[in-house]
Amino acid sequence: MTGGDPYEKTFAALPPTPPGRGFAHTWWGLAWLRALEHSALDGEQVKKGRRYARTGAVGAVSVRPGGLTAVVRDRDGTAHRTDVLVQEFTEAQWDRLLGLAAAESGHIAALLDRDVPPELAEDAAEAGAELLPGIGDLDPRCDCGEWDHCPHTAALCYQVARLLDQDPFVLLLLRGRGERGLLDELEERSTAGADIEGASGADSEPAPADTGARAAGGRGGPGMRGMPGIAAAEAYAAHEARAARGGPAPLPAPPALPEAPGQPPTLDTEAEPAGLDVDGVEFLAQAAAAEAYRLLAGALAPGHAERAPTAPLTTVEDAVRLTAEAGDVRVRSRLAAALGRDRAAMELAVRAWGFGRAAALAALEDDWTPDRAALARARAALTTAWADAQAPVLRRVRARWTAADAGLQLRLGREGRWWPYHREAGHWVPTGPSAPDPASAWAGPDPEPGPGPGPGAGATGAPEAP
Repeated sequence: MTGGDPYEKTFAALPPTPPGRGFAHTWWGLAWLRALEHSALDGEQVKKGRRYARTGAVGAVSVRPGGLTAVVRDRDGTAHRTDVLVQEFTEAQWDRLLGLAAAESGHIAALLDRDVPPELAEDAAEAGAELLPGIGDLDPRCDCGEWDHCPHTAALCYQVARLLDQDPFVLLLLRGRGERGLLDELEERSTAGADIEGASGADSEPAPADTGARAAGGRGGPGMRGMPGIAAAEAYAAHEARAARGGPAPLPAPPALPEAPGQPPTLDTEAEPAGLDVDGVEFLAQAAAAEAYRLLAGALAPGHAERAPTAPLTTVEDAVRLTAEAGDVRVRSRLAAALGRDRAAMELAVRAWGFGRAAALAALEDDWTPDRAALARARAALTTAWADAQAPVLRRVRARWTAADAGLQLRLGREGRWWPYHREAGHWVPTGPSAPDPASAWAGPDPEPGPGPGPGAGATGAPEAP
């Protein structure tokens, strides 16, 4: 590292990054990369830039308040002047950040150890001094002519993530303050705060024994910040009282549901390993995050404890679920091939899945025969579903009631619900979600108009096949 100007530092070009090794490991380095990867409009440009950074195409990096500069070379050796601009803090923002850092001795110690306390970053953000860049905060400039992130600006950002991992003061320099001046000002503020506290304490009466506990409770660890404090003696007494009554201590409130599923990291590989579809693996990671989010939302929903647990998905069900979430044609084709199905059969299963997940897929593929009790309930439902003058003519085969002349069909699921189908290009395809009674399913969102009354329909609307 070089640079005589305390407000500008130049870092020598870093060596290539081995395949499979990430560019960042600290939480702030990963946050920097998220700001890049979530901001760029073209993900392919970002992936290309990651490959550039991995092969050592980024030269020496100059860091100054408000910006980064480096020369990035294409594979043919063409050099590009590349800049990434970051908004500097105002004096008011610096005053808030330094005040927060000086208020906690642990924050200064952490910074000296090249660590950024998450609490400091959170408090600073709440005070209007976002230490870490967010989506759209990294402003790319490159002489290649791209107006959005190009491979050169993306490569520079990836390389800077490695610098941030080693030295978070790089981030503070980007925001406008050099390390030496920053530490001097923190020391002055800490000393001044200690002097004021000492003078105040000399003239005040001794605090009660539980005051420290209350103060600590008001601050707490990272998960307790901002919560009101309680004396340790009071908390223990309350616990003992509950135990004496035979009741357990109350559970803490459940966490709030995040706004969206988490974003898994990308696979930082220069070349895809033999036999591994990197895009497919990245898709599986994102699909797992989405499914975890769905399960968490269900667990936090009111009445979750009273609902019966759902059975785990079978291999076929899970493959159909993944296909429904996959946008990449290659991934969808591989999932279909894994089940031994052609694309048309898989797309039909995906369509069914969209109407009711596993139960809807079972209605499509499970051609079962109801027992006497289930058949009696189905006949009773059909009898009461329509007025005699409106009942369609239906013919039953196992658990499927068909009005062939209208190209419509009702399927009874093992769970007792009715699923609407219509005939399309010679195949029966699902047309909507299930309903508890056949008439509601018949009049679902998609089916074509049902047939009028048929002669000899009878109470159930159909002479049944044996």
